[in-house]
Formats: sequence, structure tokens, C-alpha cells
Amino acid sequence: MTYDPRPKNTGLLRAHRLRAAGAACVVLTAALLTGCGQDSGSTSTGTETSEAARAVPERTTSPSPSPSASLTKDQEKRKKLLASTKITFDKAVTTAEGAVAGSKVIELELKGPGKSDDDTDASASASASASASASASPSGASSSPSGSGASPSGASASPSASPAAKGPEWVAAVVAKDGTEHTVRIDAVSGKVLQSVEDPDQDAQEKTRTAERIAKATQTPQQAAKAATTKAKGTVTSLDLDDNDKNVLIWSVDVVTKDFNETTVDIDAASGSVTGEHVDDD
Repeated sequence: MTYDPRPKNTGLLRAHRLRAAGAACVVLTAALLTGCGQDSGSTSTGTETSEAARAVPERTTSPSPSPSASLTKDQEKRKKLLASTKITFDKAVTTAEGAVAGSKVIELELKGPGKSDDDTDASASASASASASASASPSGASSSPSGSGASPSGASASPSASPAAKGPEWVAAVVAKDGTEHTVRIDAVSGKVLQSVEDPDQDAQEKTRTAERIAKATQTPQQAAKAATTKAKGTVTSLDLDDNDKNVLIWSVDVVTKDFNETTVDIDAASGSVTGEHVDDD
């Protein structure tokens, strides 16, 4: 009796193996897809975080305030005025005294462009009145008469119209040897004299008193300014010879300090000592 071995079902075994391999591929593919998705999400999240971190400083950083933001209106005006001024106080004194021979400064003030000045307006009105009087005279002359029309100090009795200042100017009051007061306007940028005019409203008694006051002021404007700036460091913008509450002759000096406040220092016009001080912090 012959024994035939049972044939093996190779086709079924092969199919089973293929199905197992296919399942493994499916599992592997799913794992790979899941991993890729996680990586992509992580990358996206990191990018968003980085962008947010960069955006925060841009949202929170604000420009620093300008230095002038804390200045008052008056302080800002002083700052601009000093920035545009080229002629210093002492040079203005020298120029003003040089405009009228033998004169001395009794008042000086730095003014901004276009600012009205009582002395200048008065002198301009006087000039207009003098011109009107000359044109209304019987002779019909439009120019000032020679000889008797000249002032004692040699200044013209009817000066021409003063030029308008385009920038800041120093306005000075100077007194001649005989006590006659003059107003002198000086361009604070170029140093040129814009106008020199005699005060028409002065009588002999006034001139005598003014000359006596000048004689008592042994301290010069420059010496008074030096004493004032020793007390309050800064730039001199005004000076005036006057009497204080105790009838003491003083130089009242205005000094603009580094913070653009204005300090008024009173200097004894005879001794040079400081008699008072006031700070205007507006």
C-alpha cells in the first residue's frame, strides 16, 4: 500500500502572509502620519510663540517724551529766545553805549521778534509827530532844520523810521553826560544798531536827576551782571537801574538759568553786594 503525502495549501499561506504584511504597513503608515502631524503642530506653535514674543516689545515700547514736554509756556519762550540770540549781554552794552557818545546804559532788555516795546513805540510816535510838524511848517520843509534842530548830544531830532527786527533784539536805555536819555535798539543776531533815538519827553530837571543817579551807580552794568550770575548761574537777559523798597539804588538783573527759570537778583549799585533774589519758576 502506497502512502501519498497530503499536499500543502501554499496559496492560502501566502495570502495570509500578505494580509499580515498589509496590516503592518497600515499601522506603520498611521504612526508616521501621526508623528508628522505632531511635528507640524509643534513647528506651527513654536512659530506663533516666537512671533508673539517679537510683537510684545513693539506693542509696549513707547517713544520717550521730548525734553521740552515738561517745560512751561514761559520756559519754552525763554529757551527759544536764547537759542536764537547770538549777541551776549556785555556786547550789547558796549554797542549801545557806542551808539551815543559818552553815554552809559541804565536799562537793557532782550526781546523776541515782533514784541512791542513802549520806548520804541513812543520814539516812533515822536518821529511821526516831528515829521508832521515839519511838513506843516510855513516853509513846507519836510526835513529837520539845521543848526537849532540838532540835539545837545548830536543825535538827529527827527530820526527816520526804524527798521523792523526779523529776530530778537536788545532794547537799551542810555544816558548821555548831560542826562539826556536815548533808546537804542540792537539786532541780537548781527549786533547792528537798528535805531538810536532821543527821548523827547525830558525837561532840564529830569536830565539833572538822571545824571545824578548815574554818578551814584559806581558799579557798571558788567560788574552787576557778574555779581548776579555768581549768585544765580545762567544768562543775563535784562538789567535795570532802579530804587528798591528801601530807596537804595540797585541794579535789578534778570538771569535765565539752565532749567529756563528766571531769577531776578538785586545788586547794590554802589557796593556791588546782593540785596535780594526772586525766582520765577513759571
